[in-house]
Amino acid sequence: MKELAKKRDKAFSSFAPGCWEGVEPAQWNDWKWQMRNRIVSLEQLESLVELTSEEREGTMLAGKKLALGITPHFFNLIDRKNPDCPIRRQVIPRVEEGLVGAGELADPCGEDAHMPVPGLVHRYPDRVLFLLTDRCASYCRYCTRSRLVSGAGEQELTTDFEEAFAYLEKHEEIRDVLFSGGDALLLSDEKLDAILERTRAIPHIEFLRIGTRVPIFLPQRITPQLCAMLKKHHPLWMSVHTNHPRELTVEVKAALEMLADHGIPLGNQSVLLRGVNNDLETMGCLVHKLLMCRVRPYYLYQCDLIHGSAHLRTTIREGLEIIKGLRGFTSGYAVPQYVVDAPGGGGKIPLNPDFVFAEEDGFLRMLNYEGKPYSYPL
Repeated sequence: MKELAKKRDKAFSSFAPGCWEGVEPAQWNDWKWQMRNRIVSLEQLESLVELTSEEREGTMLAGKKLALGITPHFFNLIDRKNPDCPIRRQVIPRVEEGLVGAGELADPCGEDAHMPVPGLVHRYPDRVLFLLTDRCASYCRYCTRSRLVSGAGEQELTTDFEEAFAYLEKHEEIRDVLFSGGDALLLSDEKLDAILERTRAIPHIEFLRIGTRVPIFLPQRITPQLCAMLKKHHPLWMSVHTNHPRELTVEVKAALEMLADHGIPLGNQSVLLRGVNNDLETMGCLVHKLLMCRVRPYYLYQCDLIHGSAHLRTTIREGLEIIKGLRGFTSGYAVPQYVVDAPGGGGKIPLNPDFVFAEEDGFLRMLNYEGKPYSYPL
């Protein structure tokens, strides 16, 4: 735990243009150029990196489960000489994705069973999840909605926007709407503006949220025009998704700061992944860099039991040890809440290290972050 305080890689490197040296800055910084030039085929991937046999077989299978898609910006973060690169493990398919392990599900969070109208998930009493699109800038290989996103899964997302708005208008208990997908920030400014405006016009909707990986996969999408549009719809919050400190480049930092400058509170949701961030040093560096980007570490998720994710999942014990190692050794703002999304639709359940060891003689017996015992009256 002492090493956490010593090793803080605060460098915000830029990897542009990397493998795309001939590209003009105006093109590179155009988010639509980034989308048009994503790596989406085995041929493209093999021209840029020497794949392992597991990666090659996985990429050949990708179109049957979850499509391959990596933006040039994010691809440049990959260590092309290291098959165990933590960035590489997140976005390059592996043959293990075709295996279904014990307890794994196509819909581990039970969203389909809580979808009263197509594209709207009402799993909690006062809030809903609004799925706006089935496309992402890049595709995470542990995606909990791989059945729906990318166009390669076993289901098709068919959001009925009019039915969804009618449902929101009818159910006055709903005060919080989370927009996701896919990734809502892939919609045009105009389309997203219209959806936010329509939702904001419903009197009982108190605030809006957007869940997105775009600022990380595609920081070029975060423009002054987009931020000015989002600012019109306050209170609006945003949850970004970052798993490894290398993802926080100078471009990503600038994008996140632009969002914060427009009054958008930012939280980060990480997924605990084997070989990516399942050690204290990596997680400590990540949360510190997030705070430097004005992002509050919000959730650390235990990887969902999605089909084909066993090679990326860790044990809950590892997650608890990481939280224990952070607590007290860094700012409280830097410690996320570790949660498991209960399989089958049970919702998020918080997991915490056990600092309480007894209740006796009218006192609660507790250990502090250093393992020293203390008592407090009940």
